[in-house]
Amino acid sequence: MLHTGILPHHTKWVKLFENLKYVVIDEVHHYRGVFGSHTANVIRRLKRICRFYGSEPRFICCSATIANPKELAESLTEEKMVLIDNNGAPSGKKHFIFYNPPVVNRQLGIRRSVILETKDLALEFLKKGIQTIVFGRSRLVVEIILSYLKEKLDNDIVPSNKIAGYRGGYLPKERRAIEKGLREGEILGVVSTNALELGIDIGKLDVCVMAGYPGSVSSTWQQAGRAGRRSGVSATLLVASSSPLDQYIINHPDYFFQQPPENGLINPDNLFILVNHIKCAAFELPFEAGETFGKENLSEILEFLEEERIIHHSGNKWYWMSEAFPAEEISLRSASSENFVIIDITNGSRVIGEVDRFSAPMLIHEKAIYIHGGNQYQIEKLDYEERKAYAREVKVNYYTDANLAVDIKVIDEFKGQRLKNIEKHHGEVNVTAMATMFKKIKFHTHENIGYGPIKLPAEEMHTSAYWINLTPEYTDLFNSNEIESGMLGICNVLTNAAPIFLMCDPQDIKGVFQVRSPFTKLPTIYIYESYPGGVGFSSKLFEIHDKLLTTAFEMIESCRCEQGCPSCVGPVNEVGSKAKEHALKILEGVLNGEEYKG
Repeated sequence: MLHTGILPHHTKWVKLFENLKYVVIDEVHHYRGVFGSHTANVIRRLKRICRFYGSEPRFICCSATIANPKELAESLTEEKMVLIDNNGAPSGKKHFIFYNPPVVNRQLGIRRSVILETKDLALEFLKKGIQTIVFGRSRLVVEIILSYLKEKLDNDIVPSNKIAGYRGGYLPKERRAIEKGLREGEILGVVSTNALELGIDIGKLDVCVMAGYPGSVSSTWQQAGRAGRRSGVSATLLVASSSPLDQYIINHPDYFFQQPPENGLINPDNLFILVNHIKCAAFELPFEAGETFGKENLSEILEFLEEERIIHHSGNKWYWMSEAFPAEEISLRSASSENFVIIDITNGSRVIGEVDRFSAPMLIHEKAIYIHGGNQYQIEKLDYEERKAYAREVKVNYYTDANLAVDIKVIDEFKGQRLKNIEKHHGEVNVTAMATMFKKIKFHTHENIGYGPIKLPAEEMHTSAYWINLTPEYTDLFNSNEIESGMLGICNVLTNAAPIFLMCDPQDIKGVFQVRSPFTKLPTIYIYESYPGGVGFSSKLFEIHDKLLTTAFEMIESCRCEQGCPSCVGPVNEVGSKAKEHALKILEGVLNGEEYKG
């Protein structure tokens, strides 16, 4: 189990560090992005303490199939690795089923809701007493599916306490009780985010149902592996959503079942992450002059921490002087440690969950319906300064979903290249995001039944981005409507095509289109990372620019819709009736290197 805090001078720890010879890191492919960047720093701290006590452990890393297992393991451990890629592990018979929901509007390319289809499939197994796990891609999706299952199951067949939810934001005591219930068979069904993807013993389950593609091949296999873990027969159903990424996977089974091109990427020297771990390292052992920790200039960081009165410089060493325990400020799965707590005031006052800072404006704004364990709570007050949301239990027939307005400005360009008809860039950007309004979405029909304003301050974040703009000469060949609808459609597809190569969660990157960018003065698409400082996704996109655009073109061209749909460029009412046509024309000229003739 990975922890943020290490207490190196306790007697039992000292003996461990003195005699530590081997460290085994399982499921290496999962240590990517922000989580992997944190993990690499925890390993740096572990190695530093081991050196102090005279040991130098060797690392053994195990991973599912990814494109760069050796590179990722070496980045995590900062040690040379030897790759062994022969898999002799035994496994039971597994049925893997790709299921594409039926089309309900062929002209618009709209399919039946992935949430409703997942709920119906899971119900069939649960009613027959088959222990089942359902994976959703977001906290909201998990709670909606959980609510539907609890509502539909007859208490005489499956009592409601036999079905549980599991996600980030649940309190530790609640999560441990759910894990125990799964191991002992007291819980028949669980609906989870990727929080149950690995690392937690939940016993043997028989069926796994995924509400949408998890975002990477390895994550999909990891979730599928939750069923049939003890060599028995099991089944996994991947239910595709209408997103371009899901439709690409469902229509390209060879991509999924053969060697994937996904790369596990980390950035342990992300300044937001690195500084917090340097604090922890200083708490564990004083830093000495000339010592290194990562690639950043350590002396500058130590001087900054001294100015903040966190450490004290004496002689040639820096000592911890703060009264705080630094590990408490770190969340291994987030670049920010500032969480909001949700307090239920229905009967008295009790904490029922927490939400990270960047998700708070979307999930727990005033009048939001916060769903926890299938129960509905309305947020009555959000104390933004104190990081507290006060909620009261309610019974309503809708949930809420917030809209986010995003503005992006370039701070620094690291790399840039002009190609035929297009320019590509990589650099640092400032993202300003503001939740503007929320919609009330009716359960089951998913129709919009109302809305309301959100009055919260904007959140700013410095992160990395990859962006592309058409050249002035190529832009002049299209009218303003063609540019706007075509580039907006391309932006939607690029954000879905990127995870095919990045091995990231679809929420790890986001896209913004500007008709006239203040930086380029031209139509520009920005693909930015969702974490402060970034973890390397945008740099990789710059490198695979041609592959990314080619895949985006194939996604649009192969879609069977007539004018554009959620499975390619986006809904017609959002991107325009000719977005598909315009996007293909723009991309064709970019990929062929020929100017569009009309």
